Amino acid sequence: MITRRVRAQVVAFVLIALVGVSYVGARYAGLDTLFGANAYVVKARLADSGGVFTNAEVTYRGVGIGRVGELHLVADGVEVDLRLRDDAPPVPADVDVIVANRSAVGEQYLDLRPRRDGEPYLRDGSVISRDRGTLPLPSETVLLNLDRLVESVPGDELRSVVDELYLATQGTGPGLQALLDASNSFTKAATEHLPQTTALITDAGTVLATQVATGAAIKDFAANTKLIAEQVGRSDGDLRAVLANAPGAAAEISTLLRDTGPTLGVLFADLLTTANVLAPRRAGLEQLLVTTPQAVAAAADVIRPDGAHFALTTTFFDPMPCVTGYEGTRYRNGLDISPAPWNTNARCSLPPGSGNVRGSQNVPSPGVPPATKPGTYFPTQDTPRLRNSLSELLSLDGG
Repeated sequence: MITRRVRAQVVAFVLIALVGVSYVGARYAGLDTLFGANAYVVKARLADSGGVFTNAEVTYRGVGIGRVGELHLVADGVEVDLRLRDDAPPVPADVDVIVANRSAVGEQYLDLRPRRDGEPYLRDGSVISRDRGTLPLPSETVLLNLDRLVESVPGDELRSVVDELYLATQGTGPGLQALLDASNSFTKAATEHLPQTTALITDAGTVLATQVATGAAIKDFAANTKLIAEQVGRSDGDLRAVLANAPGAAAEISTLLRDTGPTLGVLFADLLTTANVLAPRRAGLEQLLVTTPQAVAAAADVIRPDGAHFALTTTFFDPMPCVTGYEGTRYRNGLDISPAPWNTNARCSLPPGSGNVRGSQNVPSPGVPPATKPGTYFPTQDTPRLRNSLSELLSLDGG
């Protein structure tokens, strides 16, 4: 028979045990949040539970701030009650919910990762939308993909790779040790110069952004390179012929240069002088090359096997002839065929502003070297522009 004293001791022991368990559960296990004590409830919607369970820990930036409450099935997934402690740091409402694994055995917990700091914060009754949730990759998917990877590796080829790797590393212990030591020194130097390393990584982002901005040009360059490679492939026979004949051609060129000696250099020097003279007159040369075929064709039409065919057109002073500058020439009858001195000073000396100007002195000149007018021995400046209009004659043009 249990005495009253023993009964009282048992009751006291049970009460003390209940109080101790309640304290430990509330203090260390966070069971008080499941009953709404000192906590507010935030609902997070997920496409799947991801293995999370009731009483799983809820962390904010890696620090525990609450526990997972009940899980409810909804039309588009699962709604999870997050019981967050009142004394926990405020969590921004712009937050992502990550279902993460705490260990290799798959103990899941919820991690709240804000996209930005500041208000608004989560409060009692707040809802985190489904698109802000991230679930871990299912273990069965990882194992299935790993199994497929293992099955996709041919056994014979893998054995060959292992054998070749063994042969490649056999006797290279000192070299590998030196490589590891150099890697350790490199890592140590990078750690000692961490600001410079960080700046290098930051600048690399700028370089990569530039590459992204010029992505279209790089693609065009790659496409054009592909076209060139395809053309080279189609011209393989021709290229081989060129390469086969190149030594002979090079030998012939060497023989030519050796035989000509300094004469070739003198020829090029003289051609340079000729080119300097012809370069300012390029427009005239182009006109000459364009007109010469027409002149040759006209000459071929005039001179025929049966004789020359000419046509005479009379103009009767239309336009009027230029007589200024020919005053020193003595008139001779057409029947007078006796010798007479040649008047080298005769030329049309009308000014450039006249309507019937002629003469070699008025031919357009490139100016390099300056043109020489007839009757002189030195280059002359351009002829001043004549005043033709009434305003210019009255000096009203400001000139």
